[in-house]
Formats: sequence, C-alpha cells, structure tokens
Amino acid sequence: MEGNLIKTCLHDRHVKQGALMSPFGGFDMPIQYNGITEEHNAVRQNVGVFDVSHMGEVRITGRDAEKYVSHIFVNDIRNAADGQIFYGMMCYENGGTVDDLLVYKVNDNEYFLVINASNIDKDVDWILNNATGFDVNIENQSNYYGEVAVQGPKAEETVEKVLGLEVKDIPFYNFKTFKVGDEEIIVSRTGYTGEDGFEIYGSHSYIREVWDKLMEAGVQACGLGCRDTLRFEVGLPLYGDELSADISPIEASLSMFVKLDKPEFIGKDALSKQKEHGVSRRIVGLELDDNAIPRHGYPVEIDGKKIGEITTGYRSISTGKSVAMAMIDKPFDKLGTRVEVRIRKKTFPATVVKKHFYEKNYKK
Repeated sequence: MEGNLIKTCLHDRHVKQGALMSPFGGFDMPIQYNGITEEHNAVRQNVGVFDVSHMGEVRITGRDAEKYVSHIFVNDIRNAADGQIFYGMMCYENGGTVDDLLVYKVNDNEYFLVINASNIDKDVDWILNNATGFDVNIENQSNYYGEVAVQGPKAEETVEKVLGLEVKDIPFYNFKTFKVGDEEIIVSRTGYTGEDGFEIYGSHSYIREVWDKLMEAGVQACGLGCRDTLRFEVGLPLYGDELSADISPIEASLSMFVKLDKPEFIGKDALSKQKEHGVSRRIVGLELDDNAIPRHGYPVEIDGKKIGEITTGYRSISTGKSVAMAMIDKPFDKLGTRVEVRIRKKTFPATVVKKHFYEKNYKK
C-alpha cells in the first residue's frame, strides 16, 4: 500500500518533523504532530497551518465557462463579482453527490474549481464527460498546485507579517492573485475550520518556502486529525461521511446551497422533487448525555429499533461534550428528539440538536 500512496510537496517536511503519517484519499498525509488537542486549540485560539496540497484543482476557461460551471454546480454563480468564491456540490441526475467543492470566479470566462483529494480522478472524468456542446477548455492542475491553509484568529496577522502578503482587504469567501517572483499565486479566505483563515495555492517550490517560513516563525503545524475535529464542531460536512453518491445535499441538510431558481443544472429535477415532497432521512446533530464517544457507523436507535447511524462523532475538544452528526430517518430528526446510540453492546441516550456544536468565528 505504502508504495502506491502519493506524496505531497511537503511530505519530507512532515517526516522530518516527526508527524504521524497515514493514508488519506490516496495520499500519505500527516494526521498529527504534537497531538490533535494541542493542534486543535492552536487553531481555535491562535494560528495553525495545514498541508492541503492533496486537494484537487481544475481550471475551466472559454466562452461558455460560466454557462458550463453553472450546468454542473448546484449553487448560483450568475451575476457574481470577479474574485468571489462559492461553496456547493456537483450532483448526479438522481440527486446523489459527485463531490462538494469550491468554485472561484476569476472572470466570466475563467473559473477555478477546488475538489476533494479522494475524488480527483472521478471528478475530472465527470467534468470532462459533461462538457459536450460547451465551448470550454478543462485543465486538471492538481499536479501543479501545492496548497497550505493558515487558520485561526491570528491567521491574517501571520500571513501579512511572515509571508509578506497583503490579505487584510480580502473579504470572506473571496480571493486575490499575487505575483511572487515569476509566478502567480492564489490566496483565498474561506476557512474550513470555523475560524478566520487563508488558503494559499502556488507551485511546489513556493509552497515549500511558505511552509519553511511559517515553521521558522513558530506557527503550529497541524495534521488532518484536528482538521476533522475543527470542521466537525462547526457542522461542516466531509465527503464520504455526510455527503456521498448515496446522500444528496437535501438529505445532508445543505439545501441552502442548492439554488432551484436557476434555469438548469445536473440533478435539478431530482433535487426539486426532494425539496417539494421531502426526504425520508437527513443529517442532524446529536448530543450524548454522558462521555461515551460515538464513532462513524455506530447505529442510532429508538426502543431497540435502528433509525439511523453516526456519520462523524467526537468528544468535542472546544466544548467538552460528546457529540455527533448522524443520518436519521424521519420523523426522528426533529430537534429535541430522544434517541440512543449503540456503542458495542450498550446504548447511550442522546438528543437531536443543531449540528453546529461550536460558534464559527469567521471575519465577515
């Protein structure tokens, strides 16, 4: 298995820093350095940096770029300003999710898509296969770009001081391009952690320089372990857990990103029907009464009958509570509903709650 894993441009840095490495989405990725709790708290209280070079990047250019991206994306990018970013999904005709992604609008004729590492090949094939009849050029740039995410309340100050990039004026969910030496780098402000944060995209050599400067400045290196605990606490989904080919955005409680008033997009009919007639299950939050830790795949029951299962569960580091996201059958998805989570042979009482377990601190 090890031999088949892809290494990011920062792999040697992680190994040298003694990171615990593990396979993720086909890549050999750092899970933790000093420990998940310490890294999680650094991002919530100060600043941390993640290697996210495993993410995929696809550039779509041409006369029909806007029309085509609108065709494959559930959110509405029409009338967007240059530099704006949109979160949303690409869906199959049946409403199942191909992937969730970010769409960066460079201009009317150019869009930059950021997709999940585990889905790069599948997504690129799907994007290419649905482009028939559109005047667009589709370029998979995943091998060119490295990416780091600098996250936390001191992210802005750190990026400005340590990296010399002027980012103060980048609004939330917007990006800017900078000329650094001979290359153009992209800096966005989205933050998958629930904190203020910047994503920096550049060549492998530039990203290595950025990492080294941040390490010299004493910024906490963070692994995918705390990336998961951070995104989970603020109710953000992970593809494969809360979204999949079998889970639509409506079932994932993400219908606010599905703009059914758009003229057309792939999956619109199926999602319109789900919205109109309702779905039989959806993703909700759960809070356990005690300290037991719910894990992915554990059954959720009422009176011994299975009514759902855990998609992600943790003892929340920021709140100290045992919480989870779970796919629950209706009508047991209502706030305040009492359920039990089966952990091996025992069941533990829990309550359906909002799936935002921690308040986001984005700079808006």
